[in-house]
Amino acid sequence: MSEASERPEKEEEEEEEVTPEPEEDSDDSSGEEAAGNPEMDFLRNLFSSTLGLGSPEKVLDDLTLEGVARYIKSGKCKNIICMVGAGISTSAGIPDFRSPGTGLYANLQKYNLPYPEAIFQIDYFKKHPEPFFALARELYPGQFKPTICHYFMKLLKDKGHLRRCYSQNIDTLERVAGLEGEDLIEAHGTFFTSHCVSCTKEFNLDWMRDKIFSDDIPRCDGCSSLVKPDIVFFGENLPVRFFTSMKMDFPRCDLLIVMGTSLQVQPFAGLVGRVSKSCPRLLINMEKAGQADPMLGLLGFGGGMDFESDKAYRDVAHISTCDDGCLALAELLGWKEELTELVKKEHGRIDSQDQREKSKGAAANESSASEAPAAKKEE
Repeated sequence: MSEASERPEKEEEEEEEVTPEPEEDSDDSSGEEAAGNPEMDFLRNLFSSTLGLGSPEKVLDDLTLEGVARYIKSGKCKNIICMVGAGISTSAGIPDFRSPGTGLYANLQKYNLPYPEAIFQIDYFKKHPEPFFALARELYPGQFKPTICHYFMKLLKDKGHLRRCYSQNIDTLERVAGLEGEDLIEAHGTFFTSHCVSCTKEFNLDWMRDKIFSDDIPRCDGCSSLVKPDIVFFGENLPVRFFTSMKMDFPRCDLLIVMGTSLQVQPFAGLVGRVSKSCPRLLINMEKAGQADPMLGLLGFGGGMDFESDKAYRDVAHISTCDDGCLALAELLGWKEELTELVKKEHGRIDSQDQREKSKGAAANESSASEAPAAKKEE
């Protein structure tokens, strides 16, 4: 399951205040710590926009993928943030959420839900966990391989460009591709760990996998309550680390790459406005997303993407699949051969590992089958 992406806006959790070093102001006016009097902020932005005050620096020499590649190759890019959604995992065979006909929400009729989103509603889950675990069995992590896009982010890390990946996905494919805990903010949670909904005891991925594929409803061995993967359901808060990390990361970002997300779900979508006003932003997606409301943009508010207006100066839209976009960017960077070799090598490693596990399982089954008649004969 790829994107717990389609989450309604969550109330931000109380968290320990983290004060980043002074940085260039971001253009997001919707954050929980947005300072000052709203009326004064309105007037300040209006006058600044109208009079052309504080015009931001233009970093890219061209608002194209080629311009982005030249900027990365310049050596000035050391703090790239990737924001990713379900679109980066569809080529792995995992459906996104909202695509008509093929999206997850369009194919849940067999679970007899009162409405599609109920399968991720925490109150519904506590009363009727069966549909969620049936769906989890179909889409469970470990049955899919990371995509070209996942491995492109791994290359960014290996080459010292990646500050962090902020993912809406819950499929753990970023981890499989080689991004580690510190490289990742799993904004909508993950299957990597699970917790009891009552006593909060933690369970690992293997434990949850065994329960799901044995058709058992996972229950705590301590208090017998339900055990739920650590994905964010409707009605739950996003992880505290999401809020603390974004305050430190986004003011320092020198290139924002957004891939495979509709940028419709808050608070994740609002992150595009948290980078500095001069920070370039690249969207790789099947359609344009995250564009600013024209009226709010005129008044200097919103922080949304601007690809086409006369004032566009930093936003680039590359309309393609995420894999094709990453391959095109890798080619411009001179990394294409390295990327394709990495994908081939890692997919081969995963296939070999799967084969070993299947052989091991088959041997165990054979052993059990041969022991059973022997035991009967002894009786």
